[in-house]
Amino acid sequence: QVQLVESGGGLVPAGGYLKLSCATSGFDFSIKTMRWYRQRPGKEREWVAHITPSSTTTYATFAEGRFIVSRDNAGSTVYLQMNDLKPEDSAVYFCTIIGMDYWGQGTQVTVAS
Repeated sequence: QVQLVESGGGLVPAGGYLKLSCATSGFDFSIKTMRWYRQRPGKEREWVAHITPSSTTTYATFAEGRFIVSRDNAGSTVYLQMNDLKPEDSAVYFCTIIGMDYWGQGTQVTVAS
């Protein structure tokens, strides 16, 4: 079955960085656009970025210039490099597959001010 397992979250100071990973299985990763979302405390889940099978990327305004999404088709893994982190980036980060309603458990990112 489809599985999405996010990892790499943690506690970092403002201005720090983290690289999130989403290991996937159970579907043909190489032909699917992948998305990152986040859910901040008390807020709706919001889209962060997506990456097509050919690695074309698109970012939310808040992520542009600070976050980089990438993928390893051979390893069925998608990544989110997050730089210059701000306290408002604190959230649970999720990956998902465009067109399929599967979600991982998420990984918690906390940015200390």
